[in-house]
Amino acid sequence: MTQHLPATLIEGDGIGPEITASVVSVLDAIGAPFTWDRQQAGMGAIEAHGTPLPAPTLDSIRRNGLALKGPLTTPSGGGFKSINVTMRQEFGLYANLRPTRTVVPGGRFDNVDLVIVRENIEGLYAAMEHYLPAGDDPRGLAYGAGFNSRSECNRIVRFAFEYAVKNGRKKVTLVHKANILKILSGIFLEEGRKVAKEYEGRIAVEERIVDACAMELVIKPWNYDVIVTTNLFGDILSDLTAGLVGGLGMAPGANISENVAVFEAVHGSAPDIAGQGIANPLALLMAASLMLGHVGRLDLSERVDRAIDTVIRHEGLRTRDLGGSVATHELTQALLQAVR
Repeated sequence: MTQHLPATLIEGDGIGPEITASVVSVLDAIGAPFTWDRQQAGMGAIEAHGTPLPAPTLDSIRRNGLALKGPLTTPSGGGFKSINVTMRQEFGLYANLRPTRTVVPGGRFDNVDLVIVRENIEGLYAAMEHYLPAGDDPRGLAYGAGFNSRSECNRIVRFAFEYAVKNGRKKVTLVHKANILKILSGIFLEEGRKVAKEYEGRIAVEERIVDACAMELVIKPWNYDVIVTTNLFGDILSDLTAGLVGGLGMAPGANISENVAVFEAVHGSAPDIAGQGIANPLALLMAASLMLGHVGRLDLSERVDRAIDTVIRHEGLRTRDLGGSVATHELTQALLQAVR
């Protein structure tokens, strides 16, 4: 008998409702164990609750410990904080997981299969920013500071090594800038080396300065397996690697703490194409596949991944952002056929 798992579902803004409907239909077709608790966030939540991230939504995620989230728009002005940053802080979502896998053949790179593990709540994105006077201008100098703690550096590197062990990965690369940021980035490298010793003989380890890593990723991405790094570097590198395999339309993400995991399409809400029926649901579907793996349903996760490969790689059906002309509902129907 299938165990039913309550999970929060946030459709999101713009193309969010369209791609969420597509993904939910595929999950229903394979008998995914999720019982959806539908909640609002983003622009729609402002109209209903006066805030883009209302208390009922936060309560639902806290209660369920699982969420699937479509793209959200943080409104400009009005003093609203970033929805994603607020979620990370609210639930301590310290680990950001960004897998990158070639699905669309014939691009500049083929057979890319790597994962970036990004520390999610510290670093320069702590955004402790101030203006200081310079000359006659009281705001003539902008000052920003970040921080990395030993405990958090240790935790994120350990997460990366444990992920490698559980998922049959062979190598973890510690990416840093300790040659210049000797303290801020150095503490990450120090803790990374400590953790790596505990996995000696099981998982290989190497170190890369972040700029050298960026260069190598666009020359020979096959040299990388699991990359672990701090917040800002991870944000930049994870979008870079998405570009290796077709862009953010092929980029799922997961934000994970000990008690809560939020899975998402990392692309924007694309209001310019909302309602046109041409949106690509694959990033959110891949995020749902990650979610299935997270709850121990690797069998269903593999079915979803195989269906995506069948439809995109072998049948050649692609939405406009991937160079094709297939509508959202046509791609969804093909995926439904492929998972049966």
